[in-house]
Amino acid sequence: MGKKLTTAQIEAFHRDGFVSPIDIFSEEEALRLRTELEAAEAKWPEAFEGAARNNAHLNLKCLDEIVHNPTLVDAVEDLIGPDILNYGTVLFIKEAHDPGFVSWHQDARYMGLEPHVGITAWVALSHSNDDSGCMQMIPGSHGEIKAHNDTFGEQNILTRGQEVQGVDPAQAVSLTLRPGQMSIHSARVIHSSQPNCSNDRRIGFVIQPYMPPHVAQTIKRTAAQLIRGNDPFGNFDLVGRPKVDMAPEDLAIRDQVNKTWADILYDGAKQRRNY
Repeated sequence: MGKKLTTAQIEAFHRDGFVSPIDIFSEEEALRLRTELEAAEAKWPEAFEGAARNNAHLNLKCLDEIVHNPTLVDAVEDLIGPDILNYGTVLFIKEAHDPGFVSWHQDARYMGLEPHVGITAWVALSHSNDDSGCMQMIPGSHGEIKAHNDTFGEQNILTRGQEVQGVDPAQAVSLTLRPGQMSIHSARVIHSSQPNCSNDRRIGFVIQPYMPPHVAQTIKRTAAQLIRGNDPFGNFDLVGRPKVDMAPEDLAIRDQVNKTWADILYDGAKQRRNY
């Protein structure tokens, strides 16, 4: 038994490469966070265009609050130990009836982080189910990194449209989440998501990855946050938390981190997109 996760949940993560669902917020608290996020979208629309959806926790307090939520971090500690860095975040928002999808892929393939011991927390701020395009996982597929093809597909919302060939979708498990729940998955597990066919936005806030501090960036040095414990390794430039929304100094940090992320994620690619 861990601080947050049960023994069965911890065993499921190691066996399958993921664990879901995990209760973090009440639906009322999730609605408050969604309302604050959507108010920020309305006030600062430029802050949510293209690559600006990456690392918005560095300039928006409501997202920073999620990253540092003690219940969420307790679940992370149960899987990776007491010294925890956050590498970054991504807002995966699919509008109602949005054709955008995520192809079968492994996060670790392009992130440049070694060893592959980081974990992704996927937090639902709206209902995430088969109708709205929830994540789907291939259980037990986290044993090795597969070859990926870069498709740059128009409706594929991954940076390079990267995909693993030959995945049998009949083996997939849908991770259904209510607002306020999350899933956690390994950086190596194969996963995807389908278009949102529902009448509501599907809002996923992804913290990717939480990692122990011995992990290193092998392509280009970048930033991270110390969430809990200590960082005796110094593999990342540590950045702080926003005190107000959209402070110019925080936006400058976010933009620099996102520029470095693009260099990392598109390393060796034939083209780039603005996300």
